[in-house]
Amino acid sequence: MGWFNELFSFTLYKRNQGQIARKATFAALATIIALGCWRLMQYYADQEAVLHYYVPAVFLAVGLWASFRIIQMPAFADFLISVEGEMNKVSWPARGELFRASLVVILVIFFLAALLFAYDAALTWLIRFLDGIVGWLFS
Repeated sequence: MGWFNELFSFTLYKRNQGQIARKATFAALATIIALGCWRLMQYYADQEAVLHYYVPAVFLAVGLWASFRIIQMPAFADFLISVEGEMNKVSWPARGELFRASLVVILVIFFLAALLFAYDAALTWLIRFLDGIVGWLFS
């Protein structure tokens, strides 16, 4: 029941820590909720104003409040704080290194696609050849 009480709390948990991860998480949740409410508004387009405007607005308000409170829950907030801490430890590649690594990945993907195509073509030819021989033997 602690999480239910946390939804109606007005306190901010460790407000100065993990701000980037919290804001990004809230933005993602808010976008999902806003798109859902927009779709609900389209669904009720031919209905009266209560269903068309007010029901999606109530869902939007409740969803945004719940999203804000979820990122303030101690367990989830501590997770987001630790995620941001780990992301700060990452050594990001330089532009040239990123380009070279991406080029290697793309070339390997094309090579593997060509190799699989060759295997598929060879096995298809072999199966058709064997089918022709078996058909000739038993006809």
